[in-house]
Amino acid sequence: MSLHSISDYLDDITRRRSNKRDISYSKLPTCDQGFTDAQFLVPAQKIPWKAIVLATMLLVVGTSLLVFGCMVITGHIAMQYSNRMWPMIILGALMFIPGAYHVRIAYYAYKEVPGYSFDDIPEFE
Repeated sequence: MSLHSISDYLDDITRRRSNKRDISYSKLPTCDQGFTDAQFLVPAQKIPWKAIVLATMLLVVGTSLLVFGCMVITGHIAMQYSNRMWPMIILGALMFIPGAYHVRIAYYAYKEVPGYSFDDIPEFE
């Protein structure tokens, strides 16, 4: 671009800005157009009872498998094939971790701790 075309372009922009008659204004509506304050309220939380019961069962069964497997491995309970308890310990850990996590969320949501809600627990329909 040449210097002459740039100055013509800038002059054209300046003329457009200075011409106030080209701007069309419209008034804001005086009505609220159907919005209400109730739209912005948080609805009551639905408690996912099935998921909480499942999480509690996972926690209880996982804890029992972990405790029983660890007691057999450490020798507190004598069994003939105690080396086969490692799968029980692994299965107990796999059940304990999600169960404890979701029960903790449900407890904190029940106590209304900020940052926790029953919406964080998946529902099973």
